[in-house]
Amino acid sequence: MIEEPLILTLELDSDSFEWLNDLRKSYFPKERNLLSAHLTLFHKLTLAQVEFMKAVLWRSPSGVVPLEFVGLRSLGGGVAVEVRAPDLVALRKTFVAAVDGDLTPQDGQGFRPHVTIQNKVTAAVARQTLATLQRDFTPRAGQGTALMVWRYLGGPWALHERLELV
Repeated sequence: MIEEPLILTLELDSDSFEWLNDLRKSYFPKERNLLSAHLTLFHKLTLAQVEFMKAVLWRSPSGVVPLEFVGLRSLGGGVAVEVRAPDLVALRKTFVAAVDGDLTPQDGQGFRPHVTIQNKVTAAVARQTLATLQRDFTPRAGQGTALMVWRYLGGPWALHERLELV
């Protein structure tokens, strides 16, 4: 039986993933970068919640979720690429309502889709990174291609299941 928390992320199309993962490799402190680029929807779910979600809610008529990478955001101690994804936000809201608030405080709060490319640095380093990246940032489109369920292993994650968007 799985007891560790389950994390739900959106799988990114290969071009978006490569671009964001390259940024993450460049700017995330190497000793702390245990993961590839990812867009987290929920940080701590139970197996029952994931099974409920699979049975009831997560469907996309086109098999993909349209994404727009629209800008950069300061995280104080890091930088993220902001993502506009109305369909993804709506699907997540549906799930939050369906579980009737039975989520951690972090997962129950508002959702602002993003991909973290730098974290756990000083505010000065983060400001410098943000300024550097803003000079050449150009919005671009992408797609979410599947949902990924991960087991948290105290730092790294292990893939539990990949869920097609059908």
